[in-house]
Amino acid sequence: MLFRQFFDGVSSTYTYLLASAPGREAVLIDPVKEQVEQYLTAIGQLGLRLVKAIDTHTHADHITALGDLRDQTRCISIMGEYTQADCVSYRVSDGEILDTDGIRLRALYTPGHTNESFSFVLAPEAPRAVFSGDVLMIRGTGRTDFQNGDPGKSWDSITQTLFALPDETALYPAHDYKGWTSSSIGEERRYNPRLAGKTREQYIEIMNNLKLPNPKMMDVAIPANLGCGLDAPQGKRG
Repeated sequence: MLFRQFFDGVSSTYTYLLASAPGREAVLIDPVKEQVEQYLTAIGQLGLRLVKAIDTHTHADHITALGDLRDQTRCISIMGEYTQADCVSYRVSDGEILDTDGIRLRALYTPGHTNESFSFVLAPEAPRAVFSGDVLMIRGTGRTDFQNGDPGKSWDSITQTLFALPDETALYPAHDYKGWTSSSIGEERRYNPRLAGKTREQYIEIMNNLKLPNPKMMDVAIPANLGCGLDAPQGKRG
């Protein structure tokens, strides 16, 4: 299998490129608008054909590349069935499997960070990895204080859905702010400070008292991402 992890330094966003082998069809997960040329360069050099671009949820800290990639490669843009983005080509439902030239991803509805967040499990018959968006992060979890987030649903999505995966399942989130590139379900079950040894009530209290500032780009990114990033205002980020 071909796997590439890209990083956008401004928003600390990870984007993932998957294909069964060079020269085959490919899928991108959580692409960033400003990194489109990097993705297209890698896709071209590997001889791939991008056929699917997925957003795990409506991001608030960067502008998506779904629209640009769709226009430039004719790929299908995909989000979960509860998204408010009318521009996406296809809405995936809970439990549905996306097959891209042998790369199989099972969609899991994992609300909490937002009310429309999905995660995607690679090779669901014997899970190899899960792309968790902002729901479960490396030694952390996604905030739950806007976009209809809910700490109780976040706890349930993590402990009942994601933690039901085998411990050895690799974890690839949409962001990291400390330099980590991956983790595993077992590691997060044991060492995630918001989850390990905590009750649901304790987790809700933690999340309700984070007192984080809003993402700098939230007022721009959310409306832009509801249009797949195509109507985003131009200008300096950060």
